[in-house]
Amino acid sequence: MTTYQSVLKQYIHFAGEHTFKGKPAELYDPANYILSLGGKRVRPLLALLGYQLVDPDIQRAMKLAHAVEVFHNFTLMHDDIMDNANVRRGEPTVHVKWDSSIAILSGDLMLVKAYQLLNELDTDAESKSSIIRAFGDMAESVCVGQQYDMNFEKLTDVSEADYLHMIEGKTSVLLAFSLQAGSILAGIDPALEQDVYDYGLNIGLAFQVMDDYLDTFGDQASFGKRIGGDILENKKTLLWIEAKKRCSSSQLKELQHWYSQTTESNEKIEAVTVLFKSLSVDTYAKEKMQHYFEKANMHLAHIKKHYDTTALEALANDLNARNT
Repeated sequence: MTTYQSVLKQYIHFAGEHTFKGKPAELYDPANYILSLGGKRVRPLLALLGYQLVDPDIQRAMKLAHAVEVFHNFTLMHDDIMDNANVRRGEPTVHVKWDSSIAILSGDLMLVKAYQLLNELDTDAESKSSIIRAFGDMAESVCVGQQYDMNFEKLTDVSEADYLHMIEGKTSVLLAFSLQAGSILAGIDPALEQDVYDYGLNIGLAFQVMDDYLDTFGDQASFGKRIGGDILENKKTLLWIEAKKRCSSSQLKELQHWYSQTTESNEKIEAVTVLFKSLSVDTYAKEKMQHYFEKANMHLAHIKKHYDTTALEALANDLNARNT
């Protein structure tokens, strides 16, 4: 069994040799730029590990892996415009480096390129149709999740159920699709397709809750972005939702006071972090993460009766190790 690190190296090599070419440069260069910024590349890796469950020759799945990475970065390019974000992975965002109009159009190009890559998959018509149909459903869910996320910014109350539905669409479905599509391309037993999808979905939910936790309680050096960003942006994360439930009347007034502020303030980050800690929402978030990891492992148990899941488990364990 090839390690996931080896699989990732092979994908990075493939992506480096398959940059977008064309004119005008203002259309193609931004797409290549955002793809060159790196990141963990979990989604293409999951597509390849899903394929590797059945077939060790992962080269056949490279275009699928690249399609999901191109699609993911398309969503990031447009999200950065919506969020007025200036930095992505330590570098200027596309709309800052060029402008918003270019970022919108180059992002659109990336969506088109993702579909083109899927249409070039080396497989039978039925499998290709199944993958492309699932891709379309996933892409729609991502749009729904993003809209809910923007809607939440204007709401004074968001339920945990609503929040989990939002992150499922915005984050988890792409992870689930990547893993499932890779396995379909490789010819997995159809009886296990749903387990593969549900494993990816629950892993995605666990990782998003983990990101909420790390944004407040993580280490900036290992997390890769500023600690307290969600607090500064008044994000309705799981921490905020659970804190609001647990607050006394005086604590609720304090929380509402800080979340009515829109200026950057280390004082705000420190005060809200202390409040979250006093309400033990950090512990609650860890418990929620564990809940989704356990659900994922139930589906994994079915898969590993038939296929070697060593590399997939190693990736999940290493990503889970961020929870410090």
